[in-house]
Amino acid sequence: MRRRTFDALMTTAGLVLAGVLAIGGGLLLWAHGFVQDQVTSQLTAQQIYFPAPGSEALQDPAVKPYLSQYAGQQLTTGAQAKAYADHFIAVHIDEMTQGRTYAELSAKAQANPDDQELAGLVATVFKGETLRGMLLNAYAFGQMAVIALWGAVAAFTGAGLLLVLSLAGAAHLRRTPAEAEVRIGLGTRAATA
Repeated sequence: MRRRTFDALMTTAGLVLAGVLAIGGGLLLWAHGFVQDQVTSQLTAQQIYFPAPGSEALQDPAVKPYLSQYAGQQLTTGAQAKAYADHFIAVHIDEMTQGRTYAELSAKAQANPDDQELAGLVATVFKGETLRGMLLNAYAFGQMAVIALWGAVAAFTGAGLLLVLSLAGAAHLRRTPAEAEVRIGLGTRAATA
């Protein structure tokens, strides 16, 4: 195969791949922005606030180390949603249930349908676990937004690298003699007349 043909094919392939990576990076960047905006707008609409700085709710050792940094703030990010779900709601549910799960309490309430106190506890735990699940979903989507951002950075970096290599290949193509050939595994040699 002629060296110029090989260089032209590799340069073209590099440019095409750079374009594909640039488009992929753009889509990942768009996905990051979209998901991040959805997480923030949906959490903001819920009007959930962390306990005020110095409040009694933050004094619990199971809560304080995780929520003090957010004290008094509105819950608007995935990371905040995870902290609130795992270190505020879960702590309070655990205190109410002495570590029993919703499923355990629900089965016990079904076995004792006249126990109104247990039925109220089951309803409260169900609501708490539901909110906790929704907040953890917001956290998961927030993490997807971060992953999409890093994917975009990687795609743009790859596109830039391929563009530079393709331009170097185009420069090499211009300097290569027309009669040069390439043999895969054997290197390049001049064509014999």
